[in-house]
Amino acid sequence: MSSNDQIFILTINPGSTSTKFGVFLGLDPVFIKTIRHSNEELEIFEKITDQFNFRKELILKQISETDIEIEQIRAVVGRGGLLKPIESGVYEVNEAMIRDLRNSPLGEHASNLGGLIAWDIAQSLPQARAFIANPVVVDELEPIARLSGHPLLPRISIFHALNQKAVARQHAKSIMRKYEEMNLIVVHLGGGITVGAHYKGRVIDVNQGLDGDGPFSPERSGSLPVSSLVKLCFSGKYTEKEILKMIKGEGGLVAYLSTNSAYEVEQRVAAGDQEAELVYQAMAYQVAKEIGAMAAVLHFQVDGILITGGIAHGKYFVNQIIERVHKIAPIHVYPGEDELKALSLNGLRVLTGEAIPKIYE
Repeated sequence: MSSNDQIFILTINPGSTSTKFGVFLGLDPVFIKTIRHSNEELEIFEKITDQFNFRKELILKQISETDIEIEQIRAVVGRGGLLKPIESGVYEVNEAMIRDLRNSPLGEHASNLGGLIAWDIAQSLPQARAFIANPVVVDELEPIARLSGHPLLPRISIFHALNQKAVARQHAKSIMRKYEEMNLIVVHLGGGITVGAHYKGRVIDVNQGLDGDGPFSPERSGSLPVSSLVKLCFSGKYTEKEILKMIKGEGGLVAYLSTNSAYEVEQRVAAGDQEAELVYQAMAYQVAKEIGAMAAVLHFQVDGILITGGIAHGKYFVNQIIERVHKIAPIHVYPGEDELKALSLNGLRVLTGEAIPKIYE
């Protein structure tokens, strides 16, 4: 391929409450779209993978209403899901990956739909290949970080690897340094919240922000008092499914304030809602505590704290964090996420021969 300008790439990033996708010409966005999903829309699906056709058809419908000729797309790159732990990089979607995305060994998450939808759309196009890049199961944990306190319950790595890595590299480049030579703490503030300790290009520790570790988030409970949780499980009042829903889906802001919208909570705080203010401050408080923990992992030799994700647009929330951790290292805020562009970049690197896709087994 002589010119990146003629390479069309479709990127797909399904989140817990949204589907983000874009068509890129090289690295230039041609069409970017975010579709928000209400709880009412999604609650009719028993499992997240049951949302497959619903989300795929929304993507295809939106593209069909543009001037984009979908047959020109050369790569469809989806956000990686809950696969087996793998090293960072770009993976071509194959049958083994499809099997594990449908029946994930680590549980359900909206990101599982990324590879499934990418595969299905690519199969219908004349010259497209399907990939995922830096999925949420990227595992670079140090051995010491895997010990939880009981050998039957090891700590595992599930985090916003794609965005954390992309933002870290972007930051390093902006100050003319190499990501692989820096120590960074990267905070992703979204439907889930993860805080990673990046040691010279590797995430050596990070909270498992999917279903029960670290700060609570808009819809996840984060770490809970273990004994109280065990008693709740055996109280006879709740089913296993209901308990799991409390931890992931109906925890955090949803449990306290009946909304998963951080923007709505921030508006309630601004309007003088004292309950909303306490809960919102508590979420920021827990994020700050996690940053402090990751600073200890890095021996407090931290080059920078990077705050990213959708909630990073909220100045009140971010300031609550900054007030507590600003003495650790310089803080840089990168609101939103650039995951669609990061996916496109990874797809482009493969199509131009700059990277060789890895094989998932």
